[in-house]
Amino acid sequence: MERLHVVDTCTRMAWHADQCEWDELAEVFADQVTLDCTSLNGGEPVTLTPARIVDGWRTGLGVYTATQHLLTNHLVDLDGAGAVCTAAFQATHRKTDDSLWTLGGSYRFDLLRKDDGWRITGVVMTVVWSEGER
Repeated sequence: MERLHVVDTCTRMAWHADQCEWDELAEVFADQVTLDCTSLNGGEPVTLTPARIVDGWRTGLGVYTATQHLLTNHLVDLDGAGAVCTAAFQATHRKTDDSLWTLGGSYRFDLLRKDDGWRITGVVMTVVWSEGER
């Protein structure tokens, strides 16, 4: 059962981002989250609060008319109050001119079980391929 709760938490991150459900998106994260998107953006991993993540994603995803982030092939390792979930992803972004930017790869989610459910403490996005212009 815990495995399903972990997968659900990771899926909610993608779902709420695509649906622009910003309050619900913030709820999947722990108080501090390490995000590593260096395979896409370069730079260094950052540690942010849920509010900062939501503000950044609202702005970044807001330039697209629609997005769809699909997660599949979840592998979950449970270790007491912690978990690691890896999943393949494909993310499609529709631009205002109706062109698409699609990328695929994998996510590694680090999670911590709290009294009210699982929370994401870290996300590593590894981009393997992309098609179209960002």
